[in-house]
Amino acid sequence: MKKLLLLSLLFQLITVYGQEKMSEGPFSQLIIRGVTLINGNGAPPRGPIDIVVENNKIVDIQVVGYPGVKIDASKRPKLKAGGKELNCSGMYLLPGFVDMHGHIGGVSQGADYDYVFKLWMAHGITTVREPSGRGIDWALDLKRKSKKNEIIAPRVFAYTGFGQGSDKPISTPEMAREWVRENAKKGADGIKFFGAPPEIMAAALDENKKLGLRSACHHAQMDVSRWNVLNSARAGLTSMEHWYGLPEALFEDRTVQDYPLDYNYQNEQHRFEEAGKLWTQAAKPYSEHWNNVMDELIELDFTLDPTFNIYEASRDLHRARRAEWHEDYTLPSLWKFYQPSKISHGSYWHDWGTEQEVAWRKNYQLWMTFVNEYKNRGGRVTTGSDSGFIFQLYGFAYIREMELLREAGFHPLEIIRSATLNGAEALGMSDKIGTVEVGKLADFVIVGENPLKNLKVLYGTGAIKLTDDNEVVRVGGVTYTIKDGVVYDAKALLQDVKSTVQRQKQKLNYKIKQPGLK
Repeated sequence: MKKLLLLSLLFQLITVYGQEKMSEGPFSQLIIRGVTLINGNGAPPRGPIDIVVENNKIVDIQVVGYPGVKIDASKRPKLKAGGKELNCSGMYLLPGFVDMHGHIGGVSQGADYDYVFKLWMAHGITTVREPSGRGIDWALDLKRKSKKNEIIAPRVFAYTGFGQGSDKPISTPEMAREWVRENAKKGADGIKFFGAPPEIMAAALDENKKLGLRSACHHAQMDVSRWNVLNSARAGLTSMEHWYGLPEALFEDRTVQDYPLDYNYQNEQHRFEEAGKLWTQAAKPYSEHWNNVMDELIELDFTLDPTFNIYEASRDLHRARRAEWHEDYTLPSLWKFYQPSKISHGSYWHDWGTEQEVAWRKNYQLWMTFVNEYKNRGGRVTTGSDSGFIFQLYGFAYIREMELLREAGFHPLEIIRSATLNGAEALGMSDKIGTVEVGKLADFVIVGENPLKNLKVLYGTGAIKLTDDNEVVRVGGVTYTIKDGVVYDAKALLQDVKSTVQRQKQKLNYKIKQPGLK
């Protein structure tokens, strides 16, 4: 018994020591000096600026000079006794990123929360909305620990999967309302729906709205022909995930998608291959029906969370499978989960080839056209990753989502706003996070390169650049992630994850292998 107690204490000491190596703070005062500020509200960069934080609140944002001109030290904010300052001259500071679709690992993937959280934090993600996971009690426990900074973790918003934890299927409107009330009592921040019969969806959304909670929905094919995105938005849904249910709302000459007659939803090759043809069955861009659906959703203050990245392997499987970060940062168990399988969700590569990829590329063009125009007309678009499936790795996939928003037509400043202020608004947290303003919380991303010029500098692996001396170098990678006033060394977090992956590989004598190759 004494031996077990000693081992437990030793483990706790190692954990605390490890966290101290990767983080500092919080501090009574923190001054970040000399940054170029990208505020998150769409404003252009400005600097050099000193930002003063006291007890996790921004208390001063002070312009301290002009680019290339020596700063007058006498006019800068003064460091108080016990305070901490970071010299970030020449660096860029942004609000902490909000991942609006972040699953905290998974049992099937073999990915625990510590691994996932460190990858997220290493990429500047300070707030995550989990749209259903391993249970509300588990998620709320992590939320509490994160709030107290007992673990290295983003701020967690827990959305329970509709019906999760119920003893029996929810089959009546009153059962739906009761479940929603119980979910709220447990402390959940909202609900993640996958669809249900119309009367049940209507009752659940109505009750959830009365309680002041938010909601998300992946409009799965099992119910979408009777209840699409327009139905949900009218009933009070606050955000849609991915794109399911939106093409169906745009149908003009049909009520169901053009399923082959041998289609089986449980066969994921069928499911995802046919999904790649769905947008071509919807109303044409800028047609009357297309415009009407868009305008109504915007009028309803409805949020689109497209998660472009999670389907990208559908249009270029080889690219997603060979992403350079897999070798060092993808767990062996997660790599195994990604491989072709009739069982693992999202591993639908039964017979995936050129025809499927070309269809998906056309699908993306139409999908991106809608999302970009939605943004142009004043609709809210957020940034979410849905990592842990389909070769998309936590943290890295979030930055890829930014790149795909750029492909869709977003200006880099609009992308940052989607990743910060828009996410904060969708969560009802814009008074506390989302922009860098006096009175808000100290959530920041600090990077040594200009992310507006090249979003790739936000990847943990950085971006490739050629020097004047013809030398190939890596630049970028987040330097500091600051959450609730605690300063995290982003590169140390990544190194810790890399070491974890190496240990697992050594234990298993494992190398990443491509399926079918010797």
